[in-house]
Amino acid sequence: MRLHEIFLISAACWWVRPVVAQEVPSAPSSAHVEDFRQIVIPITGLKLGFRSGSLPLKPNPLAIALSHVALKGSFATGFCLDPACRFIGTNYHVVAMAHPIKIKGERIVHQYLATGPDDVGTTITDIPNMDSLRFNLSRDIAIFELERPLPHHHGIPFNLDEMEPGQEVDIYSYPKNEGIDPRRGLESFHGRYEGVTTTGLLAFRYSYGGDRWLKPGSSGGIVVDSKTQQMVGILSAVAKSEETVALAVPIQSLADFVRKTQPFLAQALFHESEQISPVAADLYPKFVPPPAELQHRPEEPYEIWLLRIKAQELADSMRNYTAMQSFEWGIGNGEPRAIRDYEVRVVDGKQLFRLFPDGKKDYVDNVPLLPWTFAYAPASEWSVLPLMVGTEFRLNIHQAADAMVNGRRVLVFQYRASEEDELCGWDIMDDFVFFKTHKVVKTACHGEVWTDEKENILRISEEYEYEKHPFRAIVTYGWIRSELGRALVPLTISTKTEYKNRTYWCRGQFSDYRLFSSQIKIVSSKPVPD
Repeated sequence: MRLHEIFLISAACWWVRPVVAQEVPSAPSSAHVEDFRQIVIPITGLKLGFRSGSLPLKPNPLAIALSHVALKGSFATGFCLDPACRFIGTNYHVVAMAHPIKIKGERIVHQYLATGPDDVGTTITDIPNMDSLRFNLSRDIAIFELERPLPHHHGIPFNLDEMEPGQEVDIYSYPKNEGIDPRRGLESFHGRYEGVTTTGLLAFRYSYGGDRWLKPGSSGGIVVDSKTQQMVGILSAVAKSEETVALAVPIQSLADFVRKTQPFLAQALFHESEQISPVAADLYPKFVPPPAELQHRPEEPYEIWLLRIKAQELADSMRNYTAMQSFEWGIGNGEPRAIRDYEVRVVDGKQLFRLFPDGKKDYVDNVPLLPWTFAYAPASEWSVLPLMVGTEFRLNIHQAADAMVNGRRVLVFQYRASEEDELCGWDIMDDFVFFKTHKVVKTACHGEVWTDEKENILRISEEYEYEKHPFRAIVTYGWIRSELGRALVPLTISTKTEYKNRTYWCRGQFSDYRLFSSQIKIVSSKPVPD
């Protein structure tokens, strides 16, 4: 029987118990299972429900409420996405059913969904207790971001290579126990790769024995290549038949989703990305302009003139929009110490930031500094840097050799401004509780501008040549589609500075854009003559 004939699926790994034995090698050893307890995580969601039943002859409202309310639990599986285990991966349909608030005691601060009822290619599923749940099966992915990493947990490497038929794998998950016992243990199943279904899922034939089979609660488990111990899929379903076949979302779908929602994390997990890195170093050493001559400055080449035009157009196109900006602050190589979401509103170039979702105060031009440490608050580099490249003719720009970045050709332009040009500098603030002091320091700066072959800007970097507080910023840009058409917008911003031999960093990403245009019409009070 061909694969596309047997995979009418049930998208929850829930209730179909296989009854046909298969000749598949035995499950991995107990030592392997013990190792994966630090990677695979049980997920439980609790919610109030109502029992059915007849009412008493003389009903008491309070008694009825107490007797008919029941606490219902939904059980699933997740896995550590990153090495520190601050991001937990699972299935979209798990979120639709479980709605967890915490995972192993750590609060969930964000959740990212790769699909939903309005996604392209959705399919109506028949998961128990869910009425016509719709989502794209090949993107059945959700990611939880925790407030703090889970101690003593870690992720594993991912394998994006195309799988070979017969390739041996191991499946790890936390199935739900029978009855009311809430305790769950990590179980493993050995299997072989069979092929790809018509819905884009990976199919694996697995072994089972006795009462060991993929029971409810297994959704969100992981499929691992037996030889390399690298993750190849996210367990999402079983075949709706009597075959012992498990279905999984490909890791490529996970990689595409992480690159879209967490570009900084994607650079660490999936190195071969087509996107421009938000943290990569400049391609060339610092540009040093030749000594200035007494005669007038020579005319700039056509390529640099076009770059200035493109930079000014980019700055002008970002004068009216709203978006979400998510920031993370940290020290050294550690995990973020603070996470904040802001709604930014830009009207005619003026920025207003408000803490999301329930902020009451607007901050102009920059988000507020954090009180717990010396920190730099990035916000306006996304617009200031294109404007500087486009309009400041004191900025000395040089076209370097083209480069190949992630398989794509980029044009590289270097720039530098001296301290006398007064284009870069710090506003150093000292907070003495009862009063604050400000000191503006001008400094030399340099950086690189990366563009595509049509000189649309993809990335701008900036570095201050200031010994006391060296500073570096990188902004990346990308295309989106909106009501006003295709637009180039900022995607990520990262900054790093040093203070008293410690490195302080801040990373931000932009999402949920809404572009709009504004027009001003001047009406004269004088009558217009015929």
